[in-house]
Amino acid sequence: MTRDMTRAAGAAALAAIATAAALAVDPWVWHYVQMPDVYEKDWGRMFRVFGSLVLWVPLAIAVVLDRRRRGPAASRPAWLLFWGPTVAGGVAELLKMVFRRERPGLHDGASVFRAFSDHPFNTSALGMPSSHAMVAFGGASILARLFPGSAPVAYALAAGCALTRLLARAHFASDVVVGALAGWAVGAFLWKRFGTVKSSNPL
Repeated sequence: MTRDMTRAAGAAALAAIATAAALAVDPWVWHYVQMPDVYEKDWGRMFRVFGSLVLWVPLAIAVVLDRRRRGPAASRPAWLLFWGPTVAGGVAELLKMVFRRERPGLHDGASVFRAFSDHPFNTSALGMPSSHAMVAFGGASILARLFPGSAPVAYALAAGCALTRLLARAHFASDVVVGALAGWAVGAFLWKRFGTVKSSNPL
């Protein structure tokens, strides 16, 4: 087994453990981890926008414009600040159609799955994974690679975004954990495939 395969297997095992742990605490988190007015607070709105393309699109454009001064090759990786969260958001919608678990607020915290015959291509009211968490971690994963020194801040903001989705009672804990893991994976894949800036940061 190659080193890359070993690392991938280890990451998959950790992701499975994290998801299983989140599933186990879903009922408790739903009932006790809450702050319904979180988005009425400035910090709550700040964290939420980190999971929206409203932030990532202008940020990507700003970084691309700055890097264009060094030549086209230098600006190409910066476009991943757009594609990372955008692709992550798209994948989130596809995964919702696969998992089909409805949001906890519809069933007082019970885990209920929508039948495949019931609006098969409509993701409205489906919660797994959290789109906000996927967009946030898809963007943070790219930002941490493009600017390695920003990694602690990037991931802290992404984690804050995921936390507010729990506080607002919009998702189960496992929704945001799966979203965070999948978003990070999307960013990591895109960077490995299209990123050209070498970084010693393994995250």
